[in-house]
Amino acid sequence: MRKLAMVAAAAAFALAGCGERPQVVQYKQGTYQGKPDQPPYAVAPYDGNKQKWESDIRSRSQNQNEYKRTS
Repeated sequence: MRKLAMVAAAAAFALAGCGERPQVVQYKQGTYQGKPDQPPYAVAPYDGNKQKWESDIRSRSQNQNEYKRTS
């Protein structure tokens, strides 16, 4: 009984790998097939206001500057 269970388990493990399909990507030369990129300031809360986005990035980097925070 134990030998039959071991054979059944081995057969189950051997057959488990047979169901995998090949994962092949077909590339088209010269075309980008991913999602379209947007500039970071094009989404909310900036809605295309590049100057506000740049000033927020500048102030964020100044807040992370330890020298500025301790002086």
